[in-house]
Amino acid sequence: MASAEGDMTRQGFTATQALEQMLASEDEGPEEDVSEEEDGEEYDPEHDDDAVADEEAPDVADAVADDNRPGEMRADGEIYLSKNGKIAWSSVPCRVRQGSPPWGRHDAVAGPTAQAAAGECDIASAFSLFITPRVEAIVLEATNREGSRRHGDAWRGMDAVDLRAYAGLLILAGVYRSRGEAAASLWDAERGRPIFRATMPLKVFYAYSSLLRFDDRETRPARRAVDKLAAVRELWDEWSARLPSLYNPGPDVTVDEQLVPFRGRCPFRQYMPSKPGK
Repeated sequence: MASAEGDMTRQGFTATQALEQMLASEDEGPEEDVSEEEDGEEYDPEHDDDAVADEEAPDVADAVADDNRPGEMRADGEIYLSKNGKIAWSSVPCRVRQGSPPWGRHDAVAGPTAQAAAGECDIASAFSLFITPRVEAIVLEATNREGSRRHGDAWRGMDAVDLRAYAGLLILAGVYRSRGEAAASLWDAERGRPIFRATMPLKVFYAYSSLLRFDDRETRPARRAVDKLAAVRELWDEWSARLPSLYNPGPDVTVDEQLVPFRGRCPFRQYMPSKPGK
């Protein structure tokens, strides 16, 4: 103690301060018994880091082993985990909830929908499923507007019955494979087909073919500047919105193209010399 007191005195402590320091050191408890070997070792940071790593190694090894394990047997098959353990893959497909098919339709069976099957009972009802009253109204309004613009008061006007009769004759001409055949031969009294003459006069058929419109011609230039389908846009949107409710294509769909020969005016028509139809 005398030596300690002497050291404190040489460091500039008074007797009172030295006594307080000695009492404080005694209150901290007995000093830890350190062997001479441990006391003689120097501090090695790398050695201490290795010791800490050795203590944590078992946990890290277990985590790595869990992440790299080939598979874990579960009731629903093997589960494969990613290295970080946040992504899991199953060896069996996921179960799809009933009533929610993977392609987002309510009808799981490909084919006509329940709405189409319920609304079809004859040819006329099947036709009205596609050519709805809204579609007819678009065509009639635009066609009668064009007829009045050209013929004035002499235009009799087309109604829904006339429109259906005209569309029916076009479909019937396709059924008879009359593509490329002159309309006059279809109405011919000797070589033609009676149903065409019985439906409407040839002159009226020519008038409808010339005046048939799907939009207002006067406002078309402004709309065509931003839409190449301006002449049929309203009708096309109505038709496209109607089709999904009538037929369910199912999960497997094959999309193909078809070359349609056309010599009329169209802003996006393409000339293909290598194709036979051109």
